[in-house]
Amino acid sequence: MEDSSISDPPFHETYKKLFEKINHNSISISNEEQGEEEEEKEKVGAGADDEECELPVIDLKAVLEEESGDPSPTAAREECKSQIARASQEWGFFQVVNHGISSEILKRLRSEQEKLFKKPFEKKTKEDKFFNFSSGSYRWGSPTATCITQLSWSEAFHIPLTDILHHSNNNASNSLSSTMAQFATTVSSLAETLADILAEKMGHKSTFFKENCLPNTCYLRLNRYPPCPIASEIHGLMPHTDSDFLTILYQDEVGGLQLVKDMKWIAVKPNPDALIINIGDLFQAWSNGVYKSVKHRVVTNPKVERFSTAYFLCPSNDTVIESCREPSVYRKFSFQEYRNQVRDDVQKLGSKIGLPRFLTYEATA
Repeated sequence: MEDSSISDPPFHETYKKLFEKINHNSISISNEEQGEEEEEKEKVGAGADDEECELPVIDLKAVLEEESGDPSPTAAREECKSQIARASQEWGFFQVVNHGISSEILKRLRSEQEKLFKKPFEKKTKEDKFFNFSSGSYRWGSPTATCITQLSWSEAFHIPLTDILHHSNNNASNSLSSTMAQFATTVSSLAETLADILAEKMGHKSTFFKENCLPNTCYLRLNRYPPCPIASEIHGLMPHTDSDFLTILYQDEVGGLQLVKDMKWIAVKPNPDALIINIGDLFQAWSNGVYKSVKHRVVTNPKVERFSTAYFLCPSNDTVIESCREPSVYRKFSFQEYRNQVRDDVQKLGSKIGLPRFLTYEATA
């Protein structure tokens, strides 16, 4: 087993000034800054002790049997599709069971993921050399953080689907590559099925997602959240919405995922049999605000590490996103334009603004 002292990212050394700002809060910052820090601190802690909630749980057996050519009764399929659309409108999050990904694949994925993150930090930062991932796949912390509440206490490998499928074909004996490929192949098909259902419930049957969300535009993200010594002060992942159409998440039993519901933070109760689905910004824009991209975050744990794996259904950069209904709440924009705006906001402001930047004049009037 690798020593965590050489596998963990150097959070304390890299963000030393941010930690000093906490330790000398009353001395080193002005009253105005202190007020801002206290407000941010309250945001981090808010909801951390709230009762866990169970997201809507939807059994996908009926719709997946339809995909495989062995259809369930029409009433069962349509009820399942309606549940998916309703949860996407009311929650922006839901869980799915009988999702087509075997428990064996999920267990193997978690085991391989743990072994990967236990590798020395220096090797992880040279991911192209040691793991055959594209350079820049490994990410940790928050390079633009200017205060402790903008810091994400986590590390991740953000891997294009094309990398995964290519390496699996060329290195079938590699357990990590083959396991990721098995998971990615199934989860990408599931994502497309869910997207098509959501479009259908808006009255649109099209090949839009199949044509625009391709292996070279979609990603798998392997996440690890190390134990954090000051968990009440720091996020595992800052509050945000996802800049995609939808996300499929497999998380462990540790918990830590929270989302906003009825204007307050609530904790999501882990379900070992389920995958979590959440709507992204692009689907909210495409659906003209019908489906909700909900702010969520990960809170840290002082003693236990947490693992999760996320699949992001993303289009090509030149794909144009426009609302499927009129009058449109959002102006038309390309995915590249959206990504550029998010990047600029994070660099200048420390956090993402997202869809409010793209409201039409009529929607803001």
